[in-house]
Formats: sequence, C-alpha cells, structure tokens
Amino acid sequence: MMQDTPKIDKSALPSVAIDGARIRTVREGKKLTQLYVANVVGVTTDTISRWENNRYPSIKRDNAEKLAGALEVTLEEILRQDEPEPDPEVAEGPDTSKPRRWTLLLLALIPVLALLIFVASRLLVGAPKALRWAPHFAAPGEVVPVQIKITRTAEESNGFILKEHLPSGWHLVSAQPGNAAVDHDGSIVKWLVPAGQGPVTVSYTVQLPANLPSGKSGTLRGEVVLHEGETNRTEPVAGSTGIQVGAYHWADSNGDGRIDDDEIMPAYYLCEDMKGIGLDWKTIEAIWSGKGYRWDAKGGFQVLK
Repeated sequence: MMQDTPKIDKSALPSVAIDGARIRTVREGKKLTQLYVANVVGVTTDTISRWENNRYPSIKRDNAEKLAGALEVTLEEILRQDEPEPDPEVAEGPDTSKPRRWTLLLLALIPVLALLIFVASRLLVGAPKALRWAPHFAAPGEVVPVQIKITRTAEESNGFILKEHLPSGWHLVSAQPGNAAVDHDGSIVKWLVPAGQGPVTVSYTVQLPANLPSGKSGTLRGEVVLHEGETNRTEPVAGSTGIQVGAYHWADSNGDGRIDDDEIMPAYYLCEDMKGIGLDWKTIEAIWSGKGYRWDAKGGFQVLK
C-alpha cells in the first residue's frame, strides 16, 4: 500500500520559491519603483530585476519577507504556487455514490470559516498599513532620514495618530508634515493625521549622539493609534527598525566606504522628497563623484579624491 507523501511546511524552509511575474505585477500596480523596493529590502535594483525575471527562483526567506513588506502584501501572495498533484483515487474512478469524509467535514466548516472571515474583516477596517524605511548605517553625530509610508483603502478614512519611539539620546531635527509633537525628553515623536483617503507619507530627520560607540545599534519602534468607539487600538509600524552605528554615511547602504551608482539614485530621490529638513545632499554628491570617503570623529566625512 502506498503511503501519502508528507507535505513540506514552507514556513520552516530557509529559502522560498518566489513568483517573479507576480512580484512585478504587484509592484507596478502599486506604482512602486524598483529603487524604492530595493532600498526597503536592502538590495540593489539589479537584484530586484533578477527576482522579477525569475533569475533567482528561490531566495532567502528573510529577504522574501522584506520584499513582501515593501510591496505591502503577505508573503504567500508572492510565492510560486505548486502545481496540484493528481488524486490517485480520482484517476482510478472512485465510487461517487458515497460522499468522502473530508467533503462532509468541509461542508460543516463553511459556516465557521465564513464567521471568522466576517469578524476579521470588521477588525481590519480602519487599520492603515504603515511601512518604515530607515538607513542600514549612520555615523555618530550624523543627521539621517527616516520615512514612513501609510496606505489606507477607501473604507479606511478615519484619522489616526502616528507615534515613533527614538533610541535614547537621539533627537528629532525636522519633519514633514511639520505638525510633529515631541514629548518632554524627546524620545517619542507624534503626528496627528486627519481623516481622508489615499496614502500618507511622514518623513523626518533624526540626529545621533556624537559620542555613540561604533558597532552599537539604535532601534526605531512605532505604532498607528486608531480611535474606535470608546477605545483606542494600536497597529505596529512594519519595515526597517535598526540602524547600526559606525564610520559609514547613511547613503552607503552596503557599508563599503563609497556611494556607488546603485546607491546615488535612491539617495537623490529621498533628498528631493525630504528637501528642507536637514539632509546634506552636497556631501553625498561629492562622495559619489570621488573615490569614496573616510569618517573621523573630529573632521566628519572626508571625500577621497
């Protein structure tokens, strides 16, 4: 007697198979550039292009999860679907006069599943999705950008509060929109986002303490606060959380001591989008034009000619 082949639990796999065509369709449908997605995931635009063209049919699971977060979909929506295996019982022509046990069980579960879907849909209404981008690296004393993109559907028109918790000693420099409120010790920044439809982008710059030791990481944490009836409900901000402190410019996403062609365009778009809130584009452009850079505590960033 043949035994059933055990199903593989995809959640336990270190690598997963992705659907490149589906990834491209979702990205273009949401009007996201390869540069933006690459910046959020922490890879190059060439890598995103190879993924979309199925050059790498399997990738690391953590990269796939970051990719799904950047595209604002679940991981399952970008995974390649396995072809259904033929049912040997069907091939042999089963006796259809007797309903199978699993069919009866499924029919019994339909009302329960319908109720669960209804309850979940009610809970999700009014819950916008917030995704944070932050640089991988930053030098002590440097001013770095952080951007949060919040999406909401036509049903999600209520206003909400966005809160960002900064690492100890880090302080807000400037923000867009400029209605940010800061608590007494500067560790929490809040925005009141009015009711409306469509996506919202909140950008801010934060300065690291000048005496931070290299190798230390700062963790960003945030949440969206929704008012429902007599109570408040919070939804966490997803995306980037940690910034590693070291002798690296924030635009140097791979920490190799230079800003190359793959890194200059995301930095340019970000500086244009966050113009007027403290970013030093001239230094970024000078490093890109030179052979690299060196950083020290006294002189800051020095361009290598």
